[in-house]
Amino acid sequence: MEMETNNTAAHPEMCRVTGLTREFASPGGTLKVLRGIDLTVGAGEMVSLIGPSGVGKSTLLHIIGALDPPSSGQVLIGGRDPYALSEFERARLRNRSLGFVFQFHHLLPEFTALENVAMPLLVGRANPRTALAKARDILGQVGLTDRAEHRPGKLSGGEQQRVAVARALVGSPALVIADEPSGNLDESTATLLHELLYNLKEGAQRAFLIATHNPDLARRSDRVFRVFEGRLQPETDGPMSPGGTG
Repeated sequence: MEMETNNTAAHPEMCRVTGLTREFASPGGTLKVLRGIDLTVGAGEMVSLIGPSGVGKSTLLHIIGALDPPSSGQVLIGGRDPYALSEFERARLRNRSLGFVFQFHHLLPEFTALENVAMPLLVGRANPRTALAKARDILGQVGLTDRAEHRPGKLSGGEQQRVAVARALVGSPALVIADEPSGNLDESTATLLHELLYNLKEGAQRAFLIATHNPDLARRSDRVFRVFEGRLQPETDGPMSPGGTG
């Protein structure tokens, strides 16, 4: 087990993983993707994971996001282990404590930007009027007040991704998990998205855990870890080198 990558002294704990492993069966035998990950992410922190395609970044995010159980080890989100819960309670934890942003926005094309942002609250059975009011407020925070009634097909790629960010934030999650959030954007639009994420992180008591190959986004993070041979290595030697999704 590696030394714990921990920063709780300055930041109240939002997420902790301990001894995390993930193995998959393959024709050639057992494939060990994660080999004992320890990581704590605190409120107000942005932590980035870097590394080339296939090293397990996405696998780690899916486990922390209560989407895929580990082979061994423990995940705690706000002090609760999602894999010790029933499927219903785990889904509720995801809905209330986690926000997700992916490389592709996954917006529902038949709904407006406002309705897409409100969807997590509506799925959680919030009052529709309250949900839409919160969604409108978050859209304002990402600079899309005037695009609230547009469907995704009428929005640019950058606008669609900002809607996805707003959707991730609408439930005031303790932890936002982002998997290559700017990977599908051109350089200038990606830079604007990185600025937005950084500004949303500042002053908020939420944590951001991001898998990225973008040097600009990694440099803006409080801590950066390279995923290598199934473990985390603190990145302390300056700008990261490019890599793909993983």
